[in-house]
Amino acid sequence: METHVESARSSLDGAAAGVSVRLLGPLTVIREGATVQLPASRKLRALFAYLALAPHAVGRSRLCELLWDVPNDPRGELRWCLSKLRGIFDEADRHRIETSGDTVALDLKGVSVDAFDVASAAARGIETLDLERLQALSGLFVGDFLDGLEIDRSPHFNSWLIAQRRRFSSWHAAILEQLVSKLPADADEMSAHLEKWLELNPFDERAHVALLTSLARRGQIAACEDHLASAAQLFASEDLDFGPVREAWRTIRSERPAATLRAQPALLPAAAQASIVLPDTAPSKASLAVMPFVEEAGIGGPRGGPSHGGPSCGGPSCGGLADGLTHDIITRLAKLRDFFVIARGSVFALAEKNIAPEDAGRRLNVDYVATGTVRSQAGRVAVSVELVEVRTARIVWAETFERRPDDIFAVLDDIGNSIVSSISAEIEMVERNRAMLKAPSSLNAWEAYHRGLWHMYRFTRTENEQARHFFEMALKLDPTFARAYAGLSFTHWQNAFQRWGDRDQESALAFETAGQSLLIDDHNPAAHWAMGRALWLRGEQDGSLIELERAVDLSPNFALGHYALSFVHSQSGDPNAAIGSSDHSRHLSPFDPLLFGMLGARAMAHVRLGQFDEAAEWALKAAARPNAHAIILAIAAHCLALAGRLDEARTFAAAIRKTLPNYCADDFIGTFRFEPDAAALFRQGARRIGLG
Repeated sequence: METHVESARSSLDGAAAGVSVRLLGPLTVIREGATVQLPASRKLRALFAYLALAPHAVGRSRLCELLWDVPNDPRGELRWCLSKLRGIFDEADRHRIETSGDTVALDLKGVSVDAFDVASAAARGIETLDLERLQALSGLFVGDFLDGLEIDRSPHFNSWLIAQRRRFSSWHAAILEQLVSKLPADADEMSAHLEKWLELNPFDERAHVALLTSLARRGQIAACEDHLASAAQLFASEDLDFGPVREAWRTIRSERPAATLRAQPALLPAAAQASIVLPDTAPSKASLAVMPFVEEAGIGGPRGGPSHGGPSCGGPSCGGLADGLTHDIITRLAKLRDFFVIARGSVFALAEKNIAPEDAGRRLNVDYVATGTVRSQAGRVAVSVELVEVRTARIVWAETFERRPDDIFAVLDDIGNSIVSSISAEIEMVERNRAMLKAPSSLNAWEAYHRGLWHMYRFTRTENEQARHFFEMALKLDPTFARAYAGLSFTHWQNAFQRWGDRDQESALAFETAGQSLLIDDHNPAAHWAMGRALWLRGEQDGSLIELERAVDLSPNFALGHYALSFVHSQSGDPNAAIGSSDHSRHLSPFDPLLFGMLGARAMAHVRLGQFDEAAEWALKAAARPNAHAIILAIAAHCLALAGRLDEARTFAAAIRKTLPNYCADDFIGTFRFEPDAAALFRQGARRIGLG
């Protein structure tokens, strides 16, 4: 019978027609079922692979820098390589080597490429694939990415090659993990998959537990003990804690005596059968490691990782800047208190041992790893960042931030703000979506909290009630969960603000639950945010501003804190401060679920400044958000009326009265806490469109 590897190869070879490329293993090109003889040049092969994986066209200067050690004519050598590649890949009616201006791109549409198949599966989510697809993908890995293609005196290419090998190795491990979890316990290939998984990730606790469970199912207790002893020595050699694996083995042994294991391998307890889950290790919240950012050389030659020095454009050593940026990001993320962040000392210690980020993530047993590079060239600083989910090796988020370094420290501070806010938002989104896929009865406190967030951001009465239910579930599971109390306070705040319940009663509950959040964690910015909003409901503006200022002092990257400051100032505080806080909150979180509020607060501030045209434009942006509720539509109606755009204003007024037939200016004014002058302006606008 044909093996899965043979099946994967034959599908890749493409039988009678077409071209296929193998990058996993030695570079191989197959046309019409026959292997194409490639030129002996290693740099030609490297050039092809780099262009194949490049997401966009690459400048010739970059390609020369990447592959040639300043020969007499690097561009001439590049032209020679490109001409040879044209001879291999160009077709009569199609030029696959595309040159435009000073850039080069490779068109591989219609070409079967094994690396593309793996990367595409990882992007969709390896955990979502069925068994047949996982087996086919596993069969594609016939060796390392571009096996044997290192190039002397090409540090840039070798650095890229190492990163790609690390990435594909992580995807391979994730595929094997999913295979092990989905294959029947007695599958012939189970042992081979487990051994390969451990070869790729020798310090992955889940892989060791999976192997022990598999051996125990077959009654091979002596083999389990042998593996346990050798693995313990391996972990000890790296000063790693082997306790969780040892405890998992005790659980497997204790729940069925050895004789029973041999006689009835299928009767192992469910805890042992879930071979990739360590006992009692479900995290209370998501965890993150930010690995030291690496500096890449711009003009002037290579410089290494975070410990390397070397001058940078206009500042101290770039290694120092990269280290400083990493430290700043770790500190700011920790201040958010959204999730567990590994301390700086641990990640730098692992980096100094040249441990790959994904491997470091597994050793630290975290859910996510962030990596980055700092590059300075031609008067610009570029910082590229990736956030990877460790278990699946899936890239959750990637971005490049580019600035002119007029003030290098201000530039890095601004980039750091963007990185921290983006990482926080992306992890929250992934955790929310994951929680939505689980049965409510199976949620832990962290998952119940994120399920609550998902419902909370729908901004309807029914969804708000669902959010309240899940926040209360989280608190039953973990009464010390400060963020869950803050979320519960938000739901009561919404009930009061939207008049979905008795305003006084809901205001009191919002205040009480915010107080519980503060009692649990006075250093949590969300707790002070919840209290600031609750005090606003009670008409205590000074106290509200104090709490909200405390929230952003504790965590300058807390976007919702800046938005809440804008909200309060827009009604009866400093309207210019409201505009500044609105802009900053949107800069920190440009895709925030509360973006409509950030925009609406700015609109109200412009009204108080007499800037009605500006108010109308910002109000329209707020109303255009897909989750904008009736109060946001009312802001738009009043602002447009004051700007003299009466037809548009009446359209919004009519939309409001479809759901709230008796809505009028008193309802709008009563919702907020405007100063008398501002209230008079909004009443004037209401009268113009029949809401007076």
